[in-house]
Amino acid sequence: MSKSKDKMQSTLVIIKPDGLKKSLTGNILTKLSEGRLIIIAARVVKVPRELAEEHYKQLKGKPFFEDLILYIQGKHHNCERVMALVYQGVNAIDLVRSIAGSTNPEEADPTSVRGAYGRITTKGVYENVIHASSDEKESEREIKLWFRPEEIVVPLYPTLKVTKKNVHVLEWA
Repeated sequence: MSKSKDKMQSTLVIIKPDGLKKSLTGNILTKLSEGRLIIIAARVVKVPRELAEEHYKQLKGKPFFEDLILYIQGKHHNCERVMALVYQGVNAIDLVRSIAGSTNPEEADPTSVRGAYGRITTKGVYENVIHASSDEKESEREIKLWFRPEEIVVPLYPTLKVTKKNVHVLEWA
């Protein structure tokens, strides 16, 4: 890729429940590290239905939508958590998508994350162990959906300070 097209980017990566259930987190992070990107945010999340639906809102109405929601929530794997990360670096979006491989695990390069660890269930659900943002617009939407500004170690997008009353938070007892 020519230097003129090189662009600093941030992208959302989600290691899905099947990746966590099969203890593939280390393997996936190792493959992602080959891209020489930096992690600027990470968290383990129990995905509420509202977050799952908002994340996949562009697919609402598709026949597989409900299975997709249950999948990202971990209902198919008895593992109700995902690992969400934000990677940053030059051409991060295309680089991570290349490392992730084709959405369809059967079409993915065998050395990619999805090619190595994904599968299609007998019900036709793509268990592709990883999500990677598709473009800059989606990346920004997804990062803002999954992370609060203070959870990211570098400033990414414009923020504003607000004061909220009657906000209840959990604290350690």
